[in-house]
Amino acid sequence: MDFRALVKEYAEGPISRHLILALLHEYQSPNDKISELIKNQELISIRRGLYVIGPKIDLPSPEPFLIANHLRGPSYVSLESALSYWNMIPERSYEISSVTLKTSKTYKTPVGRFSYRHLKTPYYSYGLKNVAYSSKQTIIIASPEKAICDKIALTAGINLRSIGQTRALLLEDFRMDIEVLRTLDTKTMETWIENAPKKNSLKILIQTLIAL
Repeated sequence: MDFRALVKEYAEGPISRHLILALLHEYQSPNDKISELIKNQELISIRRGLYVIGPKIDLPSPEPFLIANHLRGPSYVSLESALSYWNMIPERSYEISSVTLKTSKTYKTPVGRFSYRHLKTPYYSYGLKNVAYSSKQTIIIASPEKAICDKIALTAGINLRSIGQTRALLLEDFRMDIEVLRTLDTKTMETWIENAPKKNSLKILIQTLIAL
């Protein structure tokens, strides 16, 4: 039986062990078949019970951001990864940074490194966007506004006290693009403050963005 044909419909996303066992139901020992597929690099284990298609199978593979959404959920891509995606910072991060409702955790997988930081509801749910990579791949990512708020909220040692200090942090330390910063929707950001961590710092952030 051709595993490529069996899995083709699901190749663009992470695949659960439960689904693979269902696809391999005609095998007498499907668990042994899964071990064989991993050994032959037709299947890659990214954590217990979750896989992606390996390089030996010529099929579209899931985007790293989509893998991040599935690896530890619920979660959304944020921080440096989202800031880079929205062209707010010049760097391209090799680690995919996300925010989760679960505890903070880092995964080192054969397809990359994925880190997760914890935030509570209802702030967690603000400013999320669904971005379609393809007809079968839609990722959940922080909006530019949420990504910058998360960066301030989750970076240890940041305590914003003035517009001058914040402007220097954004433009010099973080090297953020001032033109992109000027496009941010500060009115929407203001609605998040009541339930946000580091309320005072985020208030100064918003005042700084308005003053740019």
